[in-house]
Amino acid sequence: MPAQRFGIGPRMSQAVVWNGQMVTSAQVASDFTLDAEGQTRQIMDKIDALLAQAGMTKRNVISANIWLSDIVHYQAMNTVWDAWIDPACPPVRACVEARFSSPKILVEIQVLAAT
Repeated sequence: MPAQRFGIGPRMSQAVVWNGQMVTSAQVASDFTLDAEGQTRQIMDKIDALLAQAGMTKRNVISANIWLSDIVHYQAMNTVWDAWIDPACPPVRACVEARFSSPKILVEIQVLAAT
């Protein structure tokens, strides 16, 4: 079965579904004037929309990679993350500090989901 791609752009797809799994590109906020909590909220909304396009929900997320421009944003990001995840089936997760292409980006998140 061929891969199904969502949000195809000139450089990358926003998500690819293949063999019962969906992987997203690293998602960033649309509004970089927001603080880390606001950026995380926008990112989780984008991930919810991508999951819905693939017929999945956050309960299908099995892994997440989170990058922060500064680890000082860890608690703000977790405030949104903890409210978003399903506590009955949280994914595995890694969270690290990283340098981004723009200093306005505070949070970037990529997920892997499976049926």
